[in-house]
Amino acid sequence: MAQHRLTYAFDAYCGWCYGFGPTIREFAAANADRIELTVLNGGLFTGPRAQPVSAYPYIPQADARIGELTGAVFGEGYARAFADGTAVLDSADAAAALVALRQQAPERTLEFAGALQRAWYVDGRPLSDPATVRAVAEAAGGVDADAVVAAHADPATRRTAEADFREVRRLGVDSFPTLLLHTPGGVRRLGGPMSDARTLTRALDRH
Repeated sequence: MAQHRLTYAFDAYCGWCYGFGPTIREFAAANADRIELTVLNGGLFTGPRAQPVSAYPYIPQADARIGELTGAVFGEGYARAFADGTAVLDSADAAAALVALRQQAPERTLEFAGALQRAWYVDGRPLSDPATVRAVAEAAGGVDADAVVAAHADPATRRTAEADFREVRRLGVDSFPTLLLHTPGGVRRLGGPMSDARTLTRALDRH
């Protein structure tokens, strides 16, 4: 039985979340016997912020910094997508993709989150594209890819994704990635985007 309940707030189009991905997965695996981890979509690029990548010319410089500090590798496909400039950063579509995947296997949500980020940050495949969602589902294995694609297009899935956004705001999260520990005294943030798995485990131990 899990001793600690945690929430991981991330966004599929967040470069820092991509850099933090290996750490959070290592931390979750190392502490699987004592934590219950919920992954929530953050909604970084929604509403008027859902724009083509060309609207965000600062991102490549930020990516370089993320790579320098976390070791994250941004793929050639991503570089081509950014140079083309037409791919739209729409966190609502990306969140719907994660919801569609987690409906199939909730215990694999963290894995699916990483797979979606690799589809974008390595292969440069927009997460609004049903073909991308299908490819991620097929590569993951153990899920019904047809059902995932259908769910991604279902308005009910979008509403569930929007509920994620609201819950993240309710928890007071205003930046990504954020890892929260739920305690009797409220939520406490564990580490930051440059923390390693051991640091996060030590922080959990202190609580």
